[in-house]
Amino acid sequence: MKILVTGGAGFIGSHVVDRLLADGHRVAIVDNLSSGRRANVSPAATLHVGDIRSPQLGSIVAAERPDAVVHTAAQAAVARSVADPAFDAGVNVVGTANVLEAARRAGVRRIVYTSTGGAAYGDTDVLPTPEDHPARATSPYGVSKVAAERYLECWTGLSGGTTLALRLANVYGPRQNPHGEAGVIAIFCHRLLAGEPCLVYGDGDQTRDYVFVEDVADAIARALSRHAATGIANIGTGLETTVNELYRRLAKLAGVGAASRNAPAREGEQRRSVLDATRAKTILGWTPGTVLDDGLARTLAWFKRNAERR
Repeated sequence: MKILVTGGAGFIGSHVVDRLLADGHRVAIVDNLSSGRRANVSPAATLHVGDIRSPQLGSIVAAERPDAVVHTAAQAAVARSVADPAFDAGVNVVGTANVLEAARRAGVRRIVYTSTGGAAYGDTDVLPTPEDHPARATSPYGVSKVAAERYLECWTGLSGGTTLALRLANVYGPRQNPHGEAGVIAIFCHRLLAGEPCLVYGDGDQTRDYVFVEDVADAIARALSRHAATGIANIGTGLETTVNELYRRLAKLAGVGAASRNAPAREGEQRRSVLDATRAKTILGWTPGTVLDDGLARTLAWFKRNAERR
């Protein structure tokens, strides 16, 4: 297939591109390089430097004529969404609407969208949380990603194509920026290797579901060929890990004996977040293939190899 990946120079998107190329697909990328990096892009893929909000997006998609679109481009920082919700909505809602319209005009038949798990559901009493739980987003980021899911539903009716939104748990792995959107694992890896103290906000007993980026790419690759898989599916491990435990594991791998430092809790932060991915197993045949300790070791090794770039 010919597949267009938005945000394909970014953390998740570049791993998706690598997997799709390995599967024998032809891949084109649209990325404005605001957070993505040229170094992440395989020479086997075609890179169009452009913004998903741009009127020129339509001509790019029309020229490429992809069979499917994987939409990973996003404003992904919760803190920025709180500070500038209009910018967040501009990228995640207006940008998504632009992608969908360009795809419709080009005759695209399949779209796979990377949405958010924890930020969509908010704090819940049902853990692990399934897809039928109400979305109670507590940040503009969560709201904008859920709103984009509604646009996908509308696009299906207008175009006759099919869509699947994958609500991702906390994704980690090689190439994640320890600054910018900054997942905690990337931050800890960067600071441990630099000999800098790691901050834990609050008591550190808040939990997250950490899923390895290559497992996410696997889910997306499976979703592209399964047009009957539609709606929403969670992508996570179903396992909770506290921030304190995460630090202990990474510090041990890095050979660092120093304890983390505590900082005041961040307002509005979820206490617990873990996803039920049973539906992904049913409709995609997907289960996570990377246990946390192996994923952490691979991630830390990548940061060590690439320390000179940071």
